[in-house]
Amino acid sequence: MIGVLRGLYAGETVIDFPRWWRVAAVASGIALLLSFGSFGLRGLELGIDFAGGTSYEVAAPDASIADARSLLSRFDADGARIQVVDGDTIRIRSDIDDPVRAAEIRDALTAELGPVETFEQVGPTWGDEVTDKAVRALVVFFLVVALYIGVRLEWKMAAGALVAVAHDIVVSVGVYSLLGVEVTPATVIAFLTIMGYSLYDTIVVYDKVRQMTGRLGATERYTYNELMNLALNRVAMRSINTSVTSALPVVSLLVIGSMALGATALREFALALLVGIVVGSYSSLFIAAAIVAHLKEREQRWIQIRSKLAGRGLLEGPTRIIGRAEASVPDSRSSESSDRVKGPARRRPVPTARPAGSGSGALPRPRKKRRN
Repeated sequence: MIGVLRGLYAGETVIDFPRWWRVAAVASGIALLLSFGSFGLRGLELGIDFAGGTSYEVAAPDASIADARSLLSRFDADGARIQVVDGDTIRIRSDIDDPVRAAEIRDALTAELGPVETFEQVGPTWGDEVTDKAVRALVVFFLVVALYIGVRLEWKMAAGALVAVAHDIVVSVGVYSLLGVEVTPATVIAFLTIMGYSLYDTIVVYDKVRQMTGRLGATERYTYNELMNLALNRVAMRSINTSVTSALPVVSLLVIGSMALGATALREFALALLVGIVVGSYSSLFIAAAIVAHLKEREQRWIQIRSKLAGRGLLEGPTRIIGRAEASVPDSRSSESSDRVKGPARRRPVPTARPAGSGSGALPRPRKKRRN
């Protein structure tokens, strides 16, 4: 385990990401089906800013939800959403947008249950305007991001990034639908933050694979899947570190701020951020990378490289190119060159003495001994 963590930290892991892409595709398909199914069956619990209506917060420590519902039934507001907040506060959310009826309910709550601390009313027109602005912001965001990535990198990477971001948003909103959490303007801000975080992680992967293809792609010894797999193994630790450091303050905000300190207004924002961080890291490694690899493998250049490798008997595999240096690969050209080198080792010639006067480095001529 320690060796795996050490290799992950050093960027020398041997994870077969292309093998897990199929598993991830099945998992993402199930998550998307659950999300769309929840949208159709349960829908979203839209906040008052989107749906309109009236909201009350009543300080009633001695009252119960049944007491509040009995009072609202007298005003034909049986469909109101009632919940207890912080133990002694009752929060009521009603679809009534008539100011006169809303004021009558407020007076009745104050007289029978307790003082109304917060009273808010939003008309349907305002709710529609807020919804339209939120959708417009998402559309503009997608267009600007697609244009930037298409110009900076290429359109295939822009397509993969946008599909991954759309996947993150649908799954994140699906979690809200399944849990019945209210969608507020803070949630929309969190979704925009999620998209920015997911794109940052995806662009890091894309930039790394572009470096790999520029440096090793010219050798025509590896397929695009192998180069993408190498890039993912190199940036996996960076992605994990970024996710962990981003999730820690969000978890503290959700657990300590929302649950322990009672700052319930932060719950929707923190939950969206936490889900988005986890899903965004997953989609960068398993959704965006898989889409780009699938599109690039259809290019004529990479088709020819794959055919050439298959003709030389080299099978595609992630362990062929992992780590700091390339793994040893059986290559016909390298084997032929190695055969030429094999054979009896040649002895290096012994330097002979150079005659005197042949240069500055000449050895002196030996003197003959005289016989007496």
